[in-house]
Amino acid sequence: MEFSQYDDNNNLSLTKFESMLKTNNVLFFDSNEFENIIHHYLDNGKIALAKKAITLGLQQHPTSVNLKLFQVEIYVFENKLDKADELLNNLYEIEPTNEEIYIQKANIFSKKDKHQKAISILKQALEITEDSADIFSLIGMEYLFLDKFEEAKHYFMKCLEADQEDYSALYNIIYCFDFLEQNTEAIDYLNLYLDSNPYCQVAWHQLGKQYFSIKDYKKALTAFDFAIISDDMFIGAYLEKGKVLEKLERYEEAIENYKITLAIDDPTSFALLRIGKCYEEIGQKDLAVQHYYKTVEEDPLLDKGWIAITNFYNKAQNYQKALYYINKAINIDSENVMYWKLYAQINQRLNFLEEAERGYKKTLELGNYELKTWLSRADILIQLGEFEVAILTLDQTLEFYPDNEEVQYRLSGLHYLLNKEDLAIIHLSNALRINPEFYFIIEELFPAIYALKSVREIIAKYRNPSS
Repeated sequence: MEFSQYDDNNNLSLTKFESMLKTNNVLFFDSNEFENIIHHYLDNGKIALAKKAITLGLQQHPTSVNLKLFQVEIYVFENKLDKADELLNNLYEIEPTNEEIYIQKANIFSKKDKHQKAISILKQALEITEDSADIFSLIGMEYLFLDKFEEAKHYFMKCLEADQEDYSALYNIIYCFDFLEQNTEAIDYLNLYLDSNPYCQVAWHQLGKQYFSIKDYKKALTAFDFAIISDDMFIGAYLEKGKVLEKLERYEEAIENYKITLAIDDPTSFALLRIGKCYEEIGQKDLAVQHYYKTVEEDPLLDKGWIAITNFYNKAQNYQKALYYINKAINIDSENVMYWKLYAQINQRLNFLEEAERGYKKTLELGNYELKTWLSRADILIQLGEFEVAILTLDQTLEFYPDNEEVQYRLSGLHYLLNKEDLAIIHLSNALRINPEFYFIIEELFPAIYALKSVREIIAKYRNPSS
């Protein structure tokens, strides 16, 4: 469906239509005016007003196919697919060569997850359309829904051939290359595209990202420079260039590029965070932490900002301040597993064992099943004398790490402490069978148990089987 741009006449039509709605005076509009009014409302997400315009439009122009196609669009939006299908069948009888009928028919099939049928319909539309680019793009999207990335890529390429400035198609092509892990092919394609479109900042930007992904930082830098030459207000290119310069350890230059983005538009938390990281790398700690503060002020929900501040004070061994900021972070998002992990580690360094145990427990509850997390919690429980809970924790750990010697040694020591010698010997034998060199865990965590003659004999048996 073709729509004219919204010039002064269109704005007058819109004002006239909205005035009519307020006064209930019925005014006449030609069908093109109605189409532009409806198009405006749909573009702006004003569905209720679009529906009113369609109803009034069809009252004044009951035979308008384009207005009825808008009605189909509303039916599809409201998931009234049977009604949409019925109306499309009627419209097909009237205008069998109207490509929009095919497009909407394909849209219905797509909504029903019948993507192959949608593709068949769209291929029929190709035979009658004068604008193949849009149809190629729609076919590409249907193949994406089917996870057929080679086919999708093919049709997005055909779309870009038909319309060299369709950057959505270009992004989709690169998405397919990335999914298929075809970095070299993507680079070749982008270079070929740039031969005929040398000032396309989007292509240069994407080319730089491809070079970055294969760690060819010199070529990536050149590509981002060309993106900036093509459009010196292209924030994305400055950000990516900054990332490359960081990889090359050219931190002052990276800072310059990140700062350019702050001058072009409102500050972004990403740029502020990266500036902070660069300042930290070159030893300007005051400027680093200032930018971390600005990061969380700009976006309090950005976990990387809070983690950066916390780690900054961790490295400085200022654990009280680190704890203060991780507590602030947890107050904002109490379900963030990284926050709780840091909370546990900091409390452990401060010897606040009950709080550290609580942090590790919460970390596990949120799905962080790393071995270190399980073992850290168990070790704290041992220090707190909570032997039964420690055994329960380590039994759960065995479900994830059944052949881990560190778990087995700890379980052995705990069962010895609780006078469950049979279980203790089983776990000790398991541990020694897996890795006899880790016997020092018993020595360090359970010195009284290690001092037992029977325990040392079992260890010796596995460590020196020939003697």
